Amino acid sequence: MTAESESFQSDGGGYGQEPPRPTGLLDVLSVAAVVVDAAGRIVFWTPQAEELFGYTAEEALGTYAARLFIHAEHLPAVAKLFADVLETGRSWAGAFPVRHKDGSTRLTEFRNMRLLDDLGDVYALGIAADHSLLQRVETDLALCERLISQSPIGIALLDPDLHYLLVNPALERIDATPAEEHIGRRLRETLPLPDIDTIESALRQVLTTGTPLLDQYHVGRPPADPEHEHAWSLSFYRLEDSGGRVLGAAISFVDVTERHRAAAEADRARRRLALVADASTRVGTTLEVEQTARELADIATPELADVVAVDVLDSALACRRMRKPDNGPELFRSLALKAAYPSVALRAADPPGDLAAYDGDRLVTLCVHTARPVLVRHVGEHDLRRIARDDEATSLLARAGVHSYLAVPLIAHGEVLGALDLKRTRNPVPFDEDDVVLASELASRTAVAIDNARWFQSVRNTALTLQRSLLPDHPPHHTGLELASRYQPAQATTEVGGDWYDVLPLTDDRTALVVGDVMGNGIDAAATMGRLRTATCAYADLDLEPGAVLQHLDKITCDLEHYIVTCLYAAYDPLTRRCHIANAGHMPPALARPGRPAELLELPAGGPLGVGGIPFGTTTVALDPGDLLVFYTDGLVETRHHAIDDRLNVLLGFLDEPGRPLEETCDLLLYGLRHPDDHDDVALLVARVL
Repeated sequence: MTAESESFQSDGGGYGQEPPRPTGLLDVLSVAAVVVDAAGRIVFWTPQAEELFGYTAEEALGTYAARLFIHAEHLPAVAKLFADVLETGRSWAGAFPVRHKDGSTRLTEFRNMRLLDDLGDVYALGIAADHSLLQRVETDLALCERLISQSPIGIALLDPDLHYLLVNPALERIDATPAEEHIGRRLRETLPLPDIDTIESALRQVLTTGTPLLDQYHVGRPPADPEHEHAWSLSFYRLEDSGGRVLGAAISFVDVTERHRAAAEADRARRRLALVADASTRVGTTLEVEQTARELADIATPELADVVAVDVLDSALACRRMRKPDNGPELFRSLALKAAYPSVALRAADPPGDLAAYDGDRLVTLCVHTARPVLVRHVGEHDLRRIARDDEATSLLARAGVHSYLAVPLIAHGEVLGALDLKRTRNPVPFDEDDVVLASELASRTAVAIDNARWFQSVRNTALTLQRSLLPDHPPHHTGLELASRYQPAQATTEVGGDWYDVLPLTDDRTALVVGDVMGNGIDAAATMGRLRTATCAYADLDLEPGAVLQHLDKITCDLEHYIVTCLYAAYDPLTRRCHIANAGHMPPALARPGRPAELLELPAGGPLGVGGIPFGTTTVALDPGDLLVFYTDGLVETRHHAIDDRLNVLLGFLDEPGRPLEETCDLLLYGLRHPDDHDDVALLVARVL
């Protein structure tokens, strides 16, 4: 009934019969069935028999089978086989040549067996199929079976509910589960992939739409090799029989692990190259040791390590030559500490700025003593004790999950400055030799920057110390004047210069106010400033006019090679309230009077000291009580990004309240006009008439 029902389709209210579609292997083979009675007459004849032998049912039924399609020379053999089947009940199978209705001879595959009805009558059932067609189907089946079983590609057949129907040996090796243990189980019970939900969703989509999904990339750790990551290319197909009925789905697994690892390694190499390139632009941007160390820690986290520390030998920071390495302890100063995420491992490390002594058996000490990297791929309890500074830190590192450790020395010009300390906690991959090479490259670049910064800071500190030692300590009182002053060195990226100020007592309660700027920087500029200040004090004692003082200073400066100096020299007389000022190429002083806008004094600019042969005139300015004079060097107002006139206007704007306390005025000017990246130092002297 099923086959017959499938041959009818609706057609506008009526039914039209169509040829039945093959629905199984028997239909594909077009197996014919013939029943012969004990006398040898045909009593049953199927439509497939008509296709196979060429005779219609009307022509075959009631006819002796032997006469219909057996050649005469084969009649004795056929009669014997027929009698044997009926008498003994033993079946017979084999290929036999038969005569077709069209006269041709065709080799036919037969299966003969005895039948009994309810009356005890005996019949012979013959099942037949075309021998060549059967061989072709058998060959196809054998080929498919061999192809599946011998294929290096994993293959699984699933029913519509995604239960296993068949797996091949290659898939057995992938998920380390015998084929028989797959059958009937669901896909997620054996497949070792973390995104199994995605895979099942894709399979249901394929079952619904019939559209294959090819080359789906999936990564996992198979049970056969749980320590390593593998990759497979999965393809999904819907399986249908010849009649279009959905049988299930097929999955093919192509192992692309080598390609995955090669791509991962290439990507890793690209990222490492990018990291080195990034370090070349981001590490060593300033001449500050601490900032350089922080830049290294930022670069190394999290690409290289989860927790990064940069520690420098205290002797190196002090620019003392390191003693010959031994097995003793070392004193480290922590410069930078960075973690990729909040971690108790940070509490196990020394905070930036702290000093810590590490014994000779500690790995970081071993690193600086040997000047070689120390790599611990898999950290054990004993290793943690050699990494941490004490027992408490050991416990914290264990809680943080530190499982791999690497220390790389910071070496510049053959001298070990400290160490780059790297730990992995969440990153499951242990450090390897490639990491050692990368960390060493980063450490080498950073060490050169740290070396430059420490020597610069040492020279700068020396110059700053010299500069400050040469600046005056103000006497407690100067007749008729209230005074305040500031000296602010250049920021970290530029050396200390030669700016100075001075307040000198003169005869008759007069006071000399001096501000100068030696063009240049470093120890030489500071020393030159000291020589000129001493000379200024000497000429001031001679009670000379300001212009004459500058004339003598000009002669001295001409004898100093490669130096140009600007200077303002003012002498204030409290009895007359007159201020006599001479200018040698310096910025004009500002005058702020109560109730009036602040202004710049108009003075003859004159030439800088050291040019030679230029006369210096003296200008007299009358002052009243409460008037404010502001002397300054160009570092207060000059910048690389603003016009000087605009900056001078800003300066005058800050002097809108001459009655403001002088210390507050100094702070207001410095913090209002200075910026962190200003490249020059500043000398500032403020005087109010009493």
